[in-house]
Amino acid sequence: MTTAARAPRGGRAVPLTVGVRVEGGRAVLRARGELVHGCADTLAEALAELPPGIARVELDAGEVVFLDTAGLTALDTLREYGRRRNVPVGATGWRGQPRRVLELTGLDPVDPLGGTPPAGLRERAASAVARERAEQLDVLRLEIAQLRHAIDSRPVIDQARGILMAAHACTPDQAWDILREASQRTNTKLRQVAAAVTASAAPDGTPPPEPLRSALADAVRRVSTAARAPKESCGRSPAHAARRAAG
Repeated sequence: MTTAARAPRGGRAVPLTVGVRVEGGRAVLRARGELVHGCADTLAEALAELPPGIARVELDAGEVVFLDTAGLTALDTLREYGRRRNVPVGATGWRGQPRRVLELTGLDPVDPLGGTPPAGLRERAASAVARERAEQLDVLRLEIAQLRHAIDSRPVIDQARGILMAAHACTPDQAWDILREASQRTNTKLRQVAAAVTASAAPDGTPPPEPLRSALADAVRRVSTAARAPKESCGRSPAHAARRAAG
């Protein structure tokens, strides 16, 4: 049995369903989607259709993706069902945003129906949802800043790769490896390494600083050696290839 909620917004279906599985005297309600306005009615409908003789009801919230203040009324509905029928109820499996909201509200995310609800739950829930949204906004802002930095860095990195490819007859991947290795060895940001390579290629450009210049030269030698090794060892014994590499 599956029950779907209806949205208060333009009649669209809210992505929330409640599937019911009965095993002996235990009923498991599997919620999927968002616990928002109207979800308490959806849960109440599912509970009303449970057969007689149910000894325990569990709400599996593992696939609940969003929880707001109105969604907490679903927990009240389940708690009230257990009180009226004198059966134990639980709500487990919380993850992601719903779990974070429960934590900020002061409810136990392992089973928010256990124990007595904290005082001022609605006010605390509203504050928790607002705080969780602020945290998500901060994460999005950081991701946007990182994407912008990557977009700004890409042209100079591509230019540096082209310069290395022309100077050392290497592939795009090998040029990338050279830049990355030099960046790691000198603890210099990749964009700064690329900018130094690009600047040094200008007619009046200056070479990179000595530590970076040495790191670039070492990286070029390593990449070049690695590229030649398979060709030089082809058709020869491993011992012969080893002698050539050493000498």
